[in-house]
Amino acid sequence: MGFEIEKEKYAGSIKPITIGKGEKAVTVGGNTCLPFYLFEGDMPNKPKIAMEVWDMVPDEWPEAATEPFKDVLSDPAAWAKKCVEEYGADIIVLQLKSTDPNDKDATPEEVVKTVKSVLNAINVPLVLWGTANNQKDEAVLRKVSESFEGENLVLGPVEEPNHKGVGASALGYGHMVIASSPIDINLAKQINILLENLGVSLEKMVIDPTTGGLGYGMEYSFSIMERIMLAALDQGDDKLQLPMINNLGNEVWRCKEAKETADSAPYLGDPERRDILMEVVGAVTYLIGSSSILILRHPESVRLVKSFIDLMVDGGSAQEVAPINKRLQDVDIDFAQMAPEPDLTIEEEQKPAAKKEAPKKEAPKKEEKPAAKKKAAKKEETKKEEKPAAKKKAAPKKEAAKKEEPKKEEKPAAEAKPKEKEAVDEKAEAEAKAKAEEEAKAKAEEEAKKKAEEEEKKKAEEKTAKKKAAQDAEKQKEAEERAKIEAEQEALREQRAKEREERKKKQAAEASGKEPIAKTPAAEQKTQLDKIVEMLDMVHRRA
Repeated sequence: MGFEIEKEKYAGSIKPITIGKGEKAVTVGGNTCLPFYLFEGDMPNKPKIAMEVWDMVPDEWPEAATEPFKDVLSDPAAWAKKCVEEYGADIIVLQLKSTDPNDKDATPEEVVKTVKSVLNAINVPLVLWGTANNQKDEAVLRKVSESFEGENLVLGPVEEPNHKGVGASALGYGHMVIASSPIDINLAKQINILLENLGVSLEKMVIDPTTGGLGYGMEYSFSIMERIMLAALDQGDDKLQLPMINNLGNEVWRCKEAKETADSAPYLGDPERRDILMEVVGAVTYLIGSSSILILRHPESVRLVKSFIDLMVDGGSAQEVAPINKRLQDVDIDFAQMAPEPDLTIEEEQKPAAKKEAPKKEAPKKEEKPAAKKKAAKKEETKKEEKPAAKKKAAPKKEAAKKEEPKKEEKPAAEAKPKEKEAVDEKAEAEAKAKAEEEAKAKAEEEAKKKAEEEEKKKAEEKTAKKKAAQDAEKQKEAEERAKIEAEQEALREQRAKEREERKKKQAAEASGKEPIAKTPAAEQKTQLDKIVEMLDMVHRRA
């Protein structure tokens, strides 16, 4: 019996979504298995690579990113055309950076002109990506949606605060939306449900789970994408069975490491290769995490990631893929010079040497002198007892010897004593100095600690005071708002009562045979889209 691979059976599948129209339409999704698990199911549509185009000249891009587009950065239409014809982009994502209220704050009318020029220049689907400023994005995307009815553009990011305006606009004029949520599976499902309740079909949505660059952000994003995919396939959750899009290039190229030069960070290697590889590593990670549309920036990243997709789906050898084609001048970095000097000393060889030196330190000979003295004294006493007469005769000589002997013995002792005293004094002085330094250090640490505690206490008090003031202000504001709402409601009740009275009078007058009052058109004429939004607001408030 041959070896059989254990296969997982899934309860659901990812909906196939088509963006664009006519010959330039692109279909993503449709897989019935995890990414590239072709032994378990089908993956009819390969993931697509989109390239980003800005509607303004980027001012903080590193040189590696600007080099491939240096001749078209000021012309979004030419930029988009180059991405499609030269670099093989499947989709173009127009980043509406100029609409940021904190920067150029471009008007919706200016954006419409840019979108028109880009649409005329390309033959692939177009995605419009705002600045995540909900109010401004809603105004811009509604205007674009109205101006390009039936083009099946993809509008995003659509979040909970602006989902009604952008969702109703996409629904009314035949476009798709990017349902964006802040890295949370429950919030991703919630925004899909809100858009569906609004009337937007699930076949007109793609999920943006929020994309992080390399590092912790990528790990977190990957885990959420994986959970979304497993909920869609394994649990059969139809609200999450949608393709995902990742705005990766915008995240990777704005991180600190992507902007470091060879002079400022030589240990990171060649800046151009480093930046491209950072984008490629992120792209491969998100592809494995179930991304269906990847937004990249550098053409070399696009080529390498497309090669990876083809190898995973069709098979082949990665050795046939060409290495990174550099556009900037090569950087020569001497990593050997930056490396620290190696320490080749073996610790085990030092220990025996230390042991051999130890026996050399013998006990001082001075300790042996008292024993010798005692022996000599005993010998002399024995002589004294045996020859008393000789003792008397030799007494003067002995006394002289005794007088001379101390001088000989006292001389080394006299010399050693000052040295010992000097060593003791030095030791005492060093100990006193060390003690004084320790006391000063302990005192300084105690003062610093006390000062830090006082500052922390002061900060805590200030924070508490600010918090209390903010709470008081908030309470006052709430009270004012309540009073205002009550006043408005009272005024509205009075107005309604007045209108009822007038209506009764009119009805009485009409019943009595007088001519009815002619009706006049409203002073403010509203568009059909505004009426739809108002009707939806009224319905949701009732619910």
